[in-house]
Amino acid sequence: MTTNPKMGFQIWQMGYSLSFVSSQTDVTAQGDAATVEGTVFIDGKAPIGTIDNDFICATLDWWPPEKCDYGTCSWGLAGLLNLDLSNNILLNAIKAFSPLKIRLGGTLQDKVIYDTEDNQEPCTSFVKNTSEMFGFTQGCLPMHRWDELNAFFEKAGAKVIFGLNALTGRSIKSDGSTVGAWNYTNAESFIRYTAEKHYTIHGWELGNELSGNGVGARITANQYAADTAALKSIVQKIYRDFDLKPLVIAPGGFYDSNWFKEFIDKTTKSLDVVTHHIYNLGPGVDEHLVEKILNPSVLDGVSTTFSGLHNIIKSSATSATAWVGEAGGAYNSGHNLVTNAFVFSFWYLDQLGMASKYDTKTYCRQSLIGGNYGLLNTTNFKPNPDYYSALLWHRLMGRNVLYTSFAGTKKIRAYTHCTKQSKGITVLLINLDNSTTVQAKLAFNSTMNLLHKQRSRTLQHKLKSNKTVIIQLPEGTGAEIRREEYHLTPKDGNLHSQTMLLNGKILSVDSSGIIPPLEPLHVNSPKPIMVSPLSIVFTHMPDVIVPACKV
Repeated sequence: MTTNPKMGFQIWQMGYSLSFVSSQTDVTAQGDAATVEGTVFIDGKAPIGTIDNDFICATLDWWPPEKCDYGTCSWGLAGLLNLDLSNNILLNAIKAFSPLKIRLGGTLQDKVIYDTEDNQEPCTSFVKNTSEMFGFTQGCLPMHRWDELNAFFEKAGAKVIFGLNALTGRSIKSDGSTVGAWNYTNAESFIRYTAEKHYTIHGWELGNELSGNGVGARITANQYAADTAALKSIVQKIYRDFDLKPLVIAPGGFYDSNWFKEFIDKTTKSLDVVTHHIYNLGPGVDEHLVEKILNPSVLDGVSTTFSGLHNIIKSSATSATAWVGEAGGAYNSGHNLVTNAFVFSFWYLDQLGMASKYDTKTYCRQSLIGGNYGLLNTTNFKPNPDYYSALLWHRLMGRNVLYTSFAGTKKIRAYTHCTKQSKGITVLLINLDNSTTVQAKLAFNSTMNLLHKQRSRTLQHKLKSNKTVIIQLPEGTGAEIRREEYHLTPKDGNLHSQTMLLNGKILSVDSSGIIPPLEPLHVNSPKPIMVSPLSIVFTHMPDVIVPACKV
């Protein structure tokens, strides 16, 4: 069986399958780089998961400028109490998502008091003190700053998740275990102030990293469930006359199967979202971060967390959904020129793809700004490469997730979603290989419609038969079978570059802080998708329509 290599669509017998056919052999040399052929297998029958339309989320943290890791102080004025809310790039960066979920919280949230009218304590900022838990004294959120933050979030169109202090009222033993229930007096006052001001809060989250073994302190699942029920009661009471009530979210900690199972089973009537954190690459000081990021086995390792939580939720009576509430990859503020450089998009986009496969509804990246893992540069606010990766994902990858696998090399990570803005699909291919170009063809095992517009009428090929079928398209019409490609590469081929190229062109904000347009490359669909070494490609095919994208 043969086809015209330039134009032939080939349907071959693995269910139903569409391949972009190439005349090249399996492995060829192209200049210095080898070329390998591979196949993306896509199950288009039904979605294997769904994500929120506003799946992309980023965090803002409490850290003051004095927060330092390994001798480097990478937070500057990016903390919630100091962030310059008048910066145009910051505003435009958030607005570009319309909307961006923003989770306010982090390590110090369990040391924050809220300066509402009933607060009897002095409202002072965090002060560095190495004898204190997390190295800082208690801090305070003045209500005028809370007003400023909400005015900014409304202007930017952000959906705000606020992390509440869950340690008030408890004593912490020397081994980190806690005694006592949550004293919610200050939190309740703060929530009431927020509601009375008509500030829209998408969700109230209880605590930060206090689940399982905890970080600094830990709370039993049984006690945490009781405290979550208390938060639910507060939210229902304060928002009883509101049409839209904020979500109740917890625990915002590291996944521990036994702890999470008990907690989820005991919060079936109080919990809307179960959040967990991911720092699977280890400490930011690790000199082997790049090797870990480019290692498929390391990337695959965290799948057990996603699948474990997914299975607990499926087997529980809960209606709660799973979110990643904070993920910076490498803890202790990341690593300069790694977690804020092009190379980190391999980890980040792989995380987004993997999380989606396991029905994670939202993924909050640590951080929007601050530390060495910000989507924006801490000092000049200019977008780092991962910002553009996040924005492309947000604009292209729709709610329905399709099962996808890749045959040909283990160095390709492949993910497919129904497309947000069309009836077609978008395939994300990540090439972790430093010397091999991958030539990818697509194969489907479901009924597939191929829409082809010719002049004023639309031809529709519906592929139903198990027989091998070849569709030969008339000469000159291949260009009308649309495919839009977004090729992401680092400037000068340097993985540590903080400048990203889209289809060979530098992405940067202009002098007035405007986020650049993300323009695709228009390619004739019969050609294979070419994925260069150490590059990332989003491919949108609006005319390839599968059953999973019709639901």
